[in-house]
Amino acid sequence: MVHGRLDRIRHPDAVGGALSAVRSLRKLGRAALLGPSPRHALPDAIEHVAKAHRAHHPGADLDTLRRAYVLAESSHRGQTRKSGEPYITHPLAVTLILAELGAETTTLAASLLHDTVEDTDVTLDQVRAEFGEEVSYLVDGVTKLEKVDYGAAAEPETFRKMLVATGNDVRVMSIKLADRLHNMRTLGVMRPEKQARIARVTRDVLIPLAERLGVQALKTELEDLVFAVLHPEEYARTRELIREHNAGPDPLAEIAESVRTVLREAGIAAEVLIRPRHFLSVHRARTKRGELGPCDFGRLLILVGENADCYAVLGELHTCFTPVMSEFKDFIAVPKFNLYQSLHTAFADTRGRVAEVLVRTHRMHRVAEAGVIALGDPHRTSGASQGETAGADGERTDPTRPGWLERLLEWQSHAPDPDTFWAELRDDLAQDREITVFCTDPGSTTGHVATLHLPAGATCVDAAYARYGAAGHALVGARVDGRLTPLGTALRDGDALQLLMAPEGTSGPSPQWLEHARTPTARIAIRAWLDSRPEDGDRAESRTEPEPDGLTAEGIAEETAGEADAGTDPETFSSARAARAREKSAAVAGTSDTPVRLARCCTPVPPDAVVGFAVRGGAVTAHRENCPTVARMAAAGRETVPVRWQASDAGCRVTLHAESLSRPHLLADLTEAIAAEGVAVISAEVEPPREHRVRHTYTLRLSDAGDLPRLMRAMRDVPGVYDVVRATRDLGAS
Repeated sequence: MVHGRLDRIRHPDAVGGALSAVRSLRKLGRAALLGPSPRHALPDAIEHVAKAHRAHHPGADLDTLRRAYVLAESSHRGQTRKSGEPYITHPLAVTLILAELGAETTTLAASLLHDTVEDTDVTLDQVRAEFGEEVSYLVDGVTKLEKVDYGAAAEPETFRKMLVATGNDVRVMSIKLADRLHNMRTLGVMRPEKQARIARVTRDVLIPLAERLGVQALKTELEDLVFAVLHPEEYARTRELIREHNAGPDPLAEIAESVRTVLREAGIAAEVLIRPRHFLSVHRARTKRGELGPCDFGRLLILVGENADCYAVLGELHTCFTPVMSEFKDFIAVPKFNLYQSLHTAFADTRGRVAEVLVRTHRMHRVAEAGVIALGDPHRTSGASQGETAGADGERTDPTRPGWLERLLEWQSHAPDPDTFWAELRDDLAQDREITVFCTDPGSTTGHVATLHLPAGATCVDAAYARYGAAGHALVGARVDGRLTPLGTALRDGDALQLLMAPEGTSGPSPQWLEHARTPTARIAIRAWLDSRPEDGDRAESRTEPEPDGLTAEGIAEETAGEADAGTDPETFSSARAARAREKSAAVAGTSDTPVRLARCCTPVPPDAVVGFAVRGGAVTAHRENCPTVARMAAAGRETVPVRWQASDAGCRVTLHAESLSRPHLLADLTEAIAAEGVAVISAEVEPPREHRVRHTYTLRLSDAGDLPRLMRAMRDVPGVYDVVRATRDLGAS
């Protein structure tokens, strides 16, 4: 079982004493130094590795391991580690860790050779000639870059190289994680400051990678070793708590026997085990709950044969004991993004003792412990039994190249320097949960839905760059579950998202987008855009402030100078009051000599049905029949005056509201669209933005009322504008 030897080494007393994990390998190192074994015989030094490997792969060809060991031992001969042990004990220990997790032969051969190119005279060409392209690729992937060539950037650039290699073959990272685990076990021989530096990198980069790859067996031990180095006092207190608990009988043993009885009577074949919490888990539980109870130092692990048996076990537990429903989680129906599957629950027995329970199949347990290592060779052509699935298009979906890795590989290629890459990598890996968002294209007639896997907390901005890459610059708005929403809205798992995009080159991000972006992909792309267009970024930043109320037409003329149609008459930008003074009536009352004015509250145009009301000075004001002012005046007892449109005068004035999403250059683009239709702007008003939405109100003069539908369509086509409606403001009695 995977939890055999690894469980025995999961709780070292202290990092300074972690060399005990290597002592069992000393005799292997000495055996290697006694001289070569007979040709084709398996060296004694790798008997432990061969036994662990055959436990998972009974038919494995061990000759490859023999040849890899012979090359590694001969090339490292005479080298020692800082502990004084023969250097060959390190690749042997790394290989043994991977063998116990179920790694296949190619991975084990590469792990035996993983330091040969870096620390000996062996070349990659030699490895390739002797063991083939795959082993050579894995060895190259974990080989560090030289400090003499890269200086301070050697470490981040080594990780960048390793991650790129992992994108093609995840076994590269498997070897690196096992390598770091053995180095952490033997860290006690290093200077304290170097121990702390290595532990911090392990905490910030390697442990999150182990979590994302699902290799819990390595992750938990790495966490304990880092905990001991960086927080020695808390580690010592936790160690003492565990020792005190282990000194007495474990109440979980009695509860486990009760569970076995219940499942046996129900006819469910199951293995019920007690799974101790590791050091850091106990520390976190104590921090969260305060005093720990006798059942808080471990969990029950129930292993069954089939998925259906998991739910059968759950039913029996919730029937025969008192369930704690707040602790129930179903990671079988909805697996974690790192392939983890299990049922989590908790129950109280008849004595009120609460036990936490994990229920999973044997296969789920193997994947939970070993993660991608349990999936074997990612280049296999058939592996349904290993857990691969088919995509919607019928092609194989490779579970060893998850969505988070795809995103990481994408953004790292645009990281301009090692410092940016290193900072963004740590930030990206700190996101330990993932959500799924379903994205549809606006106006799509095919019904195609793109599935986006994003880190928890991602926003609409992040989704745009995940969906469109650099074309995400054109984002102007978003709908979540059918409703318009600000670009900085955090998305939730299962959201239906529609991204509203402007034509390419007509829009771009503002500096405020950096506040919304949670993913390195988005942040790096936004910074690059802003750096390449500093003048646009400054202009966009200034326009994020609310524009003043009552923006005048003269202001619009200044804003759009040189951008609107060169044939636009400057007269169109005169003030609203002067325009109204010069306006000729487009409608007549029952008496032809009665002056008629068009109401500003609804700005009727032909062929709107209109009704008039007499006002002071003997004039008549014409309103649209559905104008709210008409209903109010009629209720007040005001008499109506019949009015009609003049057939000979189709010119009119109209007020339109443009509802839009705030973005740079929106005012200029809207005014340009209006001018392109040959329409005169009499007045305009821009309201302050609210939650990234803004309303533009235009009073316009049309030479022909029949042009109004075309004008409204042209305004709606402006990127960011999602609706254009006729004004129906109630301005009071006319």
